[in-house]
Amino acid sequence: MEYSGARILIEALVEQGVDTVFGYPGGAVLFIYDELYKHSDRIRHILVSHEQHAAHAADGYARASGKTGVCIATSGPGATNLVTGIATAYMDSVPLVAITGNVATGLLGKDSFQEVDIAGITMPVVKHNWIVKDAAELAEVVREAFIVAGSGRPGPVLIDIPKDITSNKAVWPSGVGADSDGTAALNARSRRLSARNSREMFGNAELEKAAGMIAASKHPFIYAGGGVIAADACAELKAFAERVNAPVALTLMALGALSHDHPLCTGMIGMHGTVASNKAVQKADLLITVGARFSDRVTSRADIFARNANILQFDIDPAEINKNIKTDFEISGDIKLILQKILKTLSKYDGEAGVANSWHDEIAHWKTKIPNAHHRKTKLHPRFIIEETGKRLGPGAIAVTDVGQHQMWAAQFYPHKRPRAFLSSGGLGTMGYGLGAALGAKIAMPDCPVVLFTGDGSFRMNCGELATLAVYKLPVVVIIFNNKTLGMVRQWQHLFYDERYSETTLDRPPDFVKLAGAYGLPAYRATDEKSFISALEAALDANEAGNTALVDALIDIDEMVLPMVPGGKPVDQQLL
Repeated sequence: MEYSGARILIEALVEQGVDTVFGYPGGAVLFIYDELYKHSDRIRHILVSHEQHAAHAADGYARASGKTGVCIATSGPGATNLVTGIATAYMDSVPLVAITGNVATGLLGKDSFQEVDIAGITMPVVKHNWIVKDAAELAEVVREAFIVAGSGRPGPVLIDIPKDITSNKAVWPSGVGADSDGTAALNARSRRLSARNSREMFGNAELEKAAGMIAASKHPFIYAGGGVIAADACAELKAFAERVNAPVALTLMALGALSHDHPLCTGMIGMHGTVASNKAVQKADLLITVGARFSDRVTSRADIFARNANILQFDIDPAEINKNIKTDFEISGDIKLILQKILKTLSKYDGEAGVANSWHDEIAHWKTKIPNAHHRKTKLHPRFIIEETGKRLGPGAIAVTDVGQHQMWAAQFYPHKRPRAFLSSGGLGTMGYGLGAALGAKIAMPDCPVVLFTGDGSFRMNCGELATLAVYKLPVVVIIFNNKTLGMVRQWQHLFYDERYSETTLDRPPDFVKLAGAYGLPAYRATDEKSFISALEAALDANEAGNTALVDALIDIDEMVLPMVPGGKPVDQQLL
């Protein structure tokens, strides 16, 4: 069957199981949008208000569902508007396929109207990208793109398609296994790519060495990262922690990989981590790092991080081994497979002397040191907002954040019970991520309540997506921590810049309640605990009716995120 390149793209996306794409049309993708119109019963297109949020929505869709997200933008500025979202996904290892249009092949490289070398621009922040110059190659490129995005260490890829390729005709390789149309060759290549990314690069000798290190440890400590969730290995992590009897600290990206109330969970580690996590990592004799990359926000002073410990690292990406911290031993491979096999290997050590009881006594003592425990000193404290929201939404909810103080408060105080239920920009720290990600998560998981915790600074960057939520009747609760400042930057100015609050005060419009009303959405203002509970209940009622609702929660301008490790200090020297 002969189709246009645009039709081939649609058929290839359907073949990959894509049911939703997020995007914004323009001249270079008109043939693609024409096919989306014709095939709207097969692929749903969500029209966002800005291309950056198309990428964030695809990212949120991917994180919440475990599938690969898809976004589309036109050439030039449309394509460049995707870059921040692509970089966000890259830093957090989120599988994403970004599709951009470009000028016709005959106009490439001539500074044509709305031309940009998006492949060159995105090269540092994608796993791979393609410029398709023959419609006959498009189906193969799409298949390969989904394999690359989702296999090994997941991440974003980009397919750039000149406009004439979307209108040119080529044969669609239909009929699986039909050698005559090339499908068998395509499937064989897909299998080779999948095998190449399976990452089983270890054997019994490596497992025996790692198991021996674990069995000999008296103060083991597990530091788990987002790779655990990406590998669908949360059950294995729990079984491993219980078998080793080791406390578990989680990175921002791993929150929910082990339930916050599990006895072995010590909470988040790093700059704003718990006292228990940060003290324990410095006193452990063995640090078992699982799917984490030793980010500077975790280690602080890398030269003395885990200073008393041998370091054992499990990671799918060999490039992360010995990159930031020197390991004593490592196993590179799929985290789920590593944990399954190490559990079997450890069985031969059953009955031997294990973890010292005093280790868990110390952990229990450190867990009692909780800053902000007496949060009722202010009329409306962030901890109250987050804990009450978590109670009312229940364990099935998905919490999304933007970036700033509210993000850290949500990481600290939200009841993280399960994986893929806390979506946040970790590596890139992208203000403006939240509203797009929240709408993507809601579309991916329509039966799950979705709440966005955002700050007034971040919300100014993405509030246009209220239109998208309103038009598509996506019920999300948006809670703004409104302290009329760029809170995290102000906190640093307060602590380290002699209270010189340069350009961080946001005493300016809009009135967020009126703004929501302009989009036809209900909104409420909260100034104390009683009014917040009333506002939250009204917002949840609005969700039941199918509407997004906004709560503008006014908090103190000088509220801080604690604990905090000042820059250049050891991770256990925290401001409390």
